[in-house]
Amino acid sequence: MGRSPVALLSLTTAAVLAAGGCSASNADTDAASDPTSIPTAFTKPPSTAAVSNCGPDSGATIRPGTLTIATDSPAYEPWFVGDDPSNGKGFEGAVAKAVYQKLGYRPDEVQFVRVPWTEAIKPGPKTFDFDINQVTIVGDRRDAVDFSSPYYAVAQSIIAMSGTRAASAHNLNDLTSYRLGAQAGTTSLAAITGTIRPAIAPTTFATNDEAKAALAAGTIDALVVDIPTGLQITKSDLPNSVLVGQFPRPNTVTEFFGLVLEKNSKLTSCASAALDGLYADGTLDQLSQTWLIDSARVPILE
Repeated sequence: MGRSPVALLSLTTAAVLAAGGCSASNADTDAASDPTSIPTAFTKPPSTAAVSNCGPDSGATIRPGTLTIATDSPAYEPWFVGDDPSNGKGFEGAVAKAVYQKLGYRPDEVQFVRVPWTEAIKPGPKTFDFDINQVTIVGDRRDAVDFSSPYYAVAQSIIAMSGTRAASAHNLNDLTSYRLGAQAGTTSLAAITGTIRPAIAPTTFATNDEAKAALAAGTIDALVVDIPTGLQITKSDLPNSVLVGQFPRPNTVTEFFGLVLEKNSKLTSCASAALDGLYADGTLDQLSQTWLIDSARVPILE
């Protein structure tokens, strides 16, 4: 297996988003105009105390002695395996396990719960300590929740059914006249409205399963999802679908996924320190190579 997107980029760039709370589009523009302005926070080992301050005896979790981790239902591959977030398989399943181990929790001190994607990013009290569910670190979301340091960098992709006109698109302008779809509230949807700007308003779906069904039925011409999800759909989930290409990435990446926590959570600094350590020791890179398909050969739609 080739190098994954995480392995191909420096996550130091992600610290620009994490620290500054800027949107992906602004970060791309800023970095493109000043490529030397890259912080070094991600190259420094985290404080051991910052990680250990949130262990089972810390009182930092919503349930004493138990770390509650949330994700959506169903838990899709390649992020999880067998719709079971607790088995430590799939990229996010493995990252969640690595984080709770780094924080000092045993498997019997961890509980996994299901929380819809849109509920996880809403303001207000949470029923979880952190949520892991391909949530992009976007500035305006910080008004409602906390984000950890990034654990993955990703771009968006276009899926169409083989043999259709949309499948032969060579650039994003070719897609402006088509019926496009994406999951509601996601950066995939934002990529349609903000980058492609189609003549027809995009169709939104509560889940990617609904979106895939619409694509297969011909209700939409193309679907926008992140690249790993797109590769999984075209490889295993949706027969006769093709990955048309990926969005251009002037700064190598356009998005960064982070753990979601309640606003001003006591766990935020600990979760970030744990992920910083997993980046520094190569664990995140190893997990991405194990669980995620290489996207380097996916055509870029300019």
